[in-house]
Amino acid sequence: MGTNKNKVVVVMVPLPLQGHINQLLHLSRHISAHNLPVHFVGTAIHVGRAKLRLQGWNPNTISNIVFHEFPIPPFPSPPPNPNSTHKFPSHLQPLCEAAATHLRPSVTSLIHKLSPTTHRLVIIHDSLMGSVVQDFVSLPNAESYTFHSVSAFSIALYTSKEVGERVRNLVETNELREDELAFEGCFTPEFKKFIVAQHEYTKLSSGRIYNTCRAIEQPILELLEVKARKRNELLWALGPFNPVNIQRGSKFSGTDGGQVQQCLNWLDKQASNSVIFVSFGTTTSFSEQQIMEIAIGLEKSKQKFVWVVRDADRGDNLNDNTTHVELPEGFEDRVIDQGLVVRGWAPQLDILAHPSIGGFISHCGWNSCIESISMGVPIAAWPMHSDQPTNAVLVTKILKVGIVVKDWCEREEVVVAAVVEIAVKRLMGSNEGDEIRKRAAAIGCGLRKSARDGGVSQMELESFTAHISR
Repeated sequence: MGTNKNKVVVVMVPLPLQGHINQLLHLSRHISAHNLPVHFVGTAIHVGRAKLRLQGWNPNTISNIVFHEFPIPPFPSPPPNPNSTHKFPSHLQPLCEAAATHLRPSVTSLIHKLSPTTHRLVIIHDSLMGSVVQDFVSLPNAESYTFHSVSAFSIALYTSKEVGERVRNLVETNELREDELAFEGCFTPEFKKFIVAQHEYTKLSSGRIYNTCRAIEQPILELLEVKARKRNELLWALGPFNPVNIQRGSKFSGTDGGQVQQCLNWLDKQASNSVIFVSFGTTTSFSEQQIMEIAIGLEKSKQKFVWVVRDADRGDNLNDNTTHVELPEGFEDRVIDQGLVVRGWAPQLDILAHPSIGGFISHCGWNSCIESISMGVPIAAWPMHSDQPTNAVLVTKILKVGIVVKDWCEREEVVVAAVVEIAVKRLMGSNEGDEIRKRAAAIGCGLRKSARDGGVSQMELESFTAHISR
């Protein structure tokens, strides 16, 4: 039987939230392209949804990825609360807890089945799913790698006081305030407890993987590597995971194809770098008042825009339009030549890759940051929760590829229309905005180069696959 064994089999275990699943799906594609079999594990509803939303490649063409969609018992799934002053998506905590608890038996059974078929079983799991994979320690040929779905900068600040101090020294010249490097108000106490419990399992891990690149986070990765060596761990920066060469017409999107096409056709008619893309991810819901202020600000800016208007994902619901977000009366008619409103899911990668896009108002989730940076699009940062405030600091103060819309110390305030209008004009219609755009284009070019053959990220990916296939 020995000669029929695979050299290595990879099992991917994401946290079942869109921003987490999406990154490991893209990493699965990179690893399977090295002729390594990948087993992608998750809750039935969330793996299905992530495949529908996938952009840049068609998962049906990758025969080396096997999807395992496991059922979990029903769990409470409250709707998002758009009126909460605290923007952390507490409504998704029951889903995270349920997945962390109930996926363990299915995953254990799967890895026990796969272990005899391979010389080495490699488990790559989200840092918040450590409890799910813990039983790998009973298998003599299994090893695990922790995947951090956030920037190396955020992890350095969050996980180690010592590394955090060194990071502060690195960025002192940027006149950062202390509160910008803290995680004050970023999580609920309940979710902090969940993070701490899951991070306990990283000590079983042989290494850590980041969706980032030495081209943008080298000094911070070096600090983390020193720390990793002390723990006898390896560290890999394998990003950007997302496709960096988006070809028009080759996209795969299981979402509303008509709306996607309409959006891209509209962008085709606009001048280069003339449109600002406005989108706040899958975990943010705004109050009616905040929606009104954004609408008025965009309209008054007189700048072209594509605005994704949608509610946050529900924990248990495949429907992207759980509520109909109301816009000011007559707004869409008034801005018919100025902007486009996209309801529900939008093809973010396709949009950011479009030459007419010149800026991105974003919540600064790490998927959005790395996609925007890899496409050379500058960011107007409006962080909501979790790692987003520290990502906003990385984007605006360290990489200098963006501006701040909303300061984190004013996180409970409504952003008024005048502030939105000023931010849009500043990024899209000023000399300062042009300079930032040039810098974003240069960094994006470097990031795309790093992902090509011979580039630093591509070499690191080769090194990682060689390591797990040793």
